Amino acid sequence: MYATTDTQATSPAARGGRSRWLALYTLCAGMLMIVLDVTVVNVALPAIQDNLGFTSSSLAWVVNAYLIAFGGLLLLAGRLGDLLGRRNVFTAGLIVFTAASVLCGLAQTQEMLVIARFIQGVGGALTSAVILGMIVTLFPEPREQAKAIGVYAFVASAGGSIGLLAGGVLTQAISWHWIFFVNLPLGVLTVVLALKLIEKDKGLGIGKGTDVPGAVLITGALMVGVFTIVKPAAELGWTAPRTLTLAAVTLVLLAAFVAREATAANPLVPLRIFRSRTLTGANLIQALSSSGMFGIFFLGSLYLQRVLGYDALEIGLAFLPTTVVMGLLSVKYSEKLVMRFGPRRPLIVGLSLIAVGLALFTQAPVGGNYFIHVLPVLALLGLGGGICFPALMGLSMSDVKPEDAGLASGLIGTMGEVGAALGLAILATLSATRTAASTKPALEALTSGYHFSFAVAAAIVAASVVVAITVMRPAKQPAESTDRELCLEAA
Repeated sequence: MYATTDTQATSPAARGGRSRWLALYTLCAGMLMIVLDVTVVNVALPAIQDNLGFTSSSLAWVVNAYLIAFGGLLLLAGRLGDLLGRRNVFTAGLIVFTAASVLCGLAQTQEMLVIARFIQGVGGALTSAVILGMIVTLFPEPREQAKAIGVYAFVASAGGSIGLLAGGVLTQAISWHWIFFVNLPLGVLTVVLALKLIEKDKGLGIGKGTDVPGAVLITGALMVGVFTIVKPAAELGWTAPRTLTLAAVTLVLLAAFVAREATAANPLVPLRIFRSRTLTGANLIQALSSSGMFGIFFLGSLYLQRVLGYDALEIGLAFLPTTVVMGLLSVKYSEKLVMRFGPRRPLIVGLSLIAVGLALFTQAPVGGNYFIHVLPVLALLGLGGGICFPALMGLSMSDVKPEDAGLASGLIGTMGEVGAALGLAILATLSATRTAASTKPALEALTSGYHFSFAVAAAIVAASVVVAITVMRPAKQPAESTDRELCLEAA
């Protein structure tokens, strides 16, 4: 009894709100590094191609090498956080990511850059997979947890827009190498702060979940699956023999993994967690909404560049309203909305606003005006994202046991990553197919392809609204939950 009290008194949570919020900002700094890296690199791809002599097809590996490692390891990294300690996995991931960033910046050959990007993906997975689990542990009280998740959701969802701007500035003002070098001081500072501000957790111990076959099967399935989406499916088509073969391999590995987890004494991913209707629904919504949102940020950037003639810096500035609106809502108002209405209603409203915004984008013409045809869309996306994503993150962790928090955190991240990759591949393919089939002038044909993909993206997000309405259980009033918790504590 006294030993437990003494331990709690020395923890960040017990030392006062300031320590916990500083720990949260440290976790979000780590997440921001990971999120920024994706869009920063996208902006710098033309400069990287010119400098290192990549062909158009080989240049894709600068992105794909990262995505395959990142998407493939998220689920495993989340479970490792439960077993080995989440702070240990978080800091190890930061060290790997930062070191790999330096290697990327120093790269003088194509091979060195691609290998370093793969290692970066490993570090990114280790870092980001455990963050949400650490946040719900740091902030067990519902109101503070909702506010903390709002900050995290803003960084995770809106950081990409900042990356567009930062990538344009660094690439044009200095060189593409510096989009990676800037991670060195940020990474070192974040590691130091993490060791100082975040309490070291012991973890369940490796003996509680040593499931090497399961780890190999799920990591292999996710890596092959992501590779299938970003490479043969995008380049050869969804019905190409190579695409179908790799898709079949992915399904076989997934089936073998499920069979393994159902019979293993200490499964890597206990299948019991999927009995939670809330967790399963939240992950399905994450996959669907990420498919629509991520693909549109990519295709929306192409519309601004190829149709309206924007350069990299102008594209970054164009997307800033989404970041500002999303940040204002996530940080300042999301907690109030969740506490007032519960997480389900803000989730449904936010997703609906995103679907409306995507549908509105289908009206952007060849000679479009930013303030008339683009800004309202980006404002709706920011408004919807700022309302729904914090609620979704909270729901994804609301029905999870403490010992499974890292796994649940890695799972929601995996669904977002796979959904984004799948959505991008599908929407980009549909856009290119519609453009190629059009008999209109070049810019009109290009725009019609984007319009078709915008409409499909809106339909995908609308499907996530249906899931939120039909699958997610109506949330009880937060005040009632808090009162019940207080009664239990008093008892």
